[in-house]
Amino acid sequence: RLTPRFVGPYQIIQRVGPSNLHDVFHVSQPRKYVHDPSHVVELEDVRLKENLTYEELPVVVVDHKLKELRDKSIALVKVLWDATTGVATWEVEQQCRERYPFLFPSKPIFGDENSYLLGGIVTSKLVF
Repeated sequence: RLTPRFVGPYQIIQRVGPSNLHDVFHVSQPRKYVHDPSHVVELEDVRLKENLTYEELPVVVVDHKLKELRDKSIALVKVLWDATTGVATWEVEQQCRERYPFLFPSKPIFGDENSYLLGGIVTSKLVF
């Protein structure tokens, strides 16, 4: 039995994470799904390896920075992995250059370090 103190509405006092959805629901909240032919979910083809894993290729380098340690510096790049969700992570630049050379143009387009060639389109530095 639920007591009135567990019944909302409640004031939101803090953002927990980047998601707009809360992954915990009260038992009374879920509703039965009614099939509708207009609800179409498009699926991507995923090529699995023999060990049932797949490799996600990066889309573009979004940013770069130099991480200063006590006795050395490490060049890092922020790599956008999925353009639809905006998932980006900081990776070691040297490892990315070896593994994904297509992310790094051989030379700047107009002599400007802030311009990149992306699929034949010249753009300035990307900001997400």
